[in-house]
Amino acid sequence: MGNVKAQTLILLFFVSASHGGTLVTVRGERVMGFPDFITLLPEADMQLEGIRAWILQGEKHQLVFFEMAPSARVPEHSHDYPQWGMVIEGKMELVTDGKPRICKKGDEYLIPSHAKHYARFLSKSRVVDLFSEKSRYRLKSIK
Repeated sequence: MGNVKAQTLILLFFVSASHGGTLVTVRGERVMGFPDFITLLPEADMQLEGIRAWILQGEKHQLVFFEMAPSARVPEHSHDYPQWGMVIEGKMELVTDGKPRICKKGDEYLIPSHAKHYARFLSKSRVVDLFSEKSRYRLKSIK
C-alpha cells in the first residue's frame, strides 16, 4: 500500500510541476521549492558543491529530487543504465556525448546507458531524475 501512496504523491508532484512549477495547496498557499513530503525523504550524500538531493528509493530504481545553485556543475561521467529527467524550475546546459542542449522548466531528457554527459546550471534549478539503478546515490550519514 505504501508504494501506491508514494506513486500518488509523485504523480501529483509532476502534474503540479508541469503547470508552472509553483505548487498551490488546497488552502491556496503557494509552496516554493519542493514540498515537505519530498524534503523529508532521505537526503543524498552529494559530494558536489551547490547541490542538494532527496531520494525516493525503489526496489530497482531511484527517483532523486535535486536542488541546484546557479553555479552548480555535474562533472562528465557515464553509467551502465539509462537516466530520465525533467527540469521543474530553472535552466541547465546538458551535454550528452558532446551534444549540448539547453533544458528549461518542463523539458525532459533521456540519457542512454554508457553516454558520457555533464551539466552546468545557468540559474537556481530543481530537477527530478529517475535512475534505473537502485544504488546510484548513497544516503547522507547522520552526524
